[in-house]
Amino acid sequence: MFHKNIKFIIAGLIIAAGIWQFTESNIGNGIFLLVLSAIPIFLYFRNEFILLAFLKLRKQDFEGAKKWLSHIKNPETALIQKQQGYFNYLHGIMLAQTNINQAEKYFKKAIELGLSMDMDLAVAKLNLAGVAMTRRRKLEATALLNEAKKLDKQNMLKEQIAMMKEQMKKI
Repeated sequence: MFHKNIKFIIAGLIIAAGIWQFTESNIGNGIFLLVLSAIPIFLYFRNEFILLAFLKLRKQDFEGAKKWLSHIKNPETALIQKQQGYFNYLHGIMLAQTNINQAEKYFKKAIELGLSMDMDLAVAKLNLAGVAMTRRRKLEATALLNEAKKLDKQNMLKEQIAMMKEQMKKI
């Protein structure tokens, strides 16, 4: 993994090489290099290890996702803010089954740093509501469930939210 600033430097060098190819009348090479420069720019905004960890999580391979995330040594400097949010979000998802206290910390940090998609934010708040419910903090859990319901625009979490509301009535 390259540092986030090195990715921009690499993209700049590739663009400069593409412009040089245009001046040398090598139009095809110049176009290819300009298109090639999109890769490091894309990887600046979407970290490659986070993308690979998401792919592993889709297959329910938690160990593989943890392996990819462990490649990111210093997330505070190596990642932009949204990527740090997803880094914490992924750790929270992986720890939600085993260590609720640690997962709560990661989800709170992910929400604080920000997540790009409303669905991811809804899942994080739903998990935090579940943690609050297990600790008998009914007001906090209710507020988090309502926020998650507002963020869930495609109604993908409708059943989980309804199930948690039913469980809260028993508390």
